Amino acid sequence: MAGRKRKPPARDKRQPPGREKPVGLRIVGGTFRGRKLQYAGDRRVRPMKDRVREAVFNLVGPSVRGAHAMDLFAGTGALGLEAISRGAAGATFIECHYPTARVLRANIATLAVEPLCSVVVADTFAWWNQSPCLSAAAWVAFVSPPYDFFIDRRENMLCLIHGLRAAAPPGSV
Repeated sequence: MAGRKRKPPARDKRQPPGREKPVGLRIVGGTFRGRKLQYAGDRRVRPMKDRVREAVFNLVGPSVRGAHAMDLFAGTGALGLEAISRGAAGATFIECHYPTARVLRANIATLAVEPLCSVVVADTFAWWNQSPCLSAAAWVAFVSPPYDFFIDRRENMLCLIHGLRAAAPPGSV
């Protein structure tokens, strides 16, 4: 067997090109722990893996409880919904892709947290530049854009991050 190369796995021919096989996506902590979320496999949406999300929430810790979660570049909404599961008072989700926003709304409905959630279908940069009216409570802001934005839209990303920091109420993360 030594020196023998393995063949790469064959692409699932049932999946249309440009789509990955959907991964299992679930809430990893809090009151909704273990509940599954929808994800259609669209490459534009690359949900954060469960373990990475768990590590993020271990870092954020108890500051989520009672705060208002902002899930910018929301995708499936996994970060904002995880925050609600862990005690966030509410969440605002910003997603520009209409089909993905439909999946996001379905995930919110699955958990029956519609009264706590606001979904805005818009470009995050344009939304932020319109000076949105946000919660006066402390925020927990999740900014997880497509990786290319850190290169192709670097100035926009820096303006967004600096703007969030400047506008955030005391106690925000």
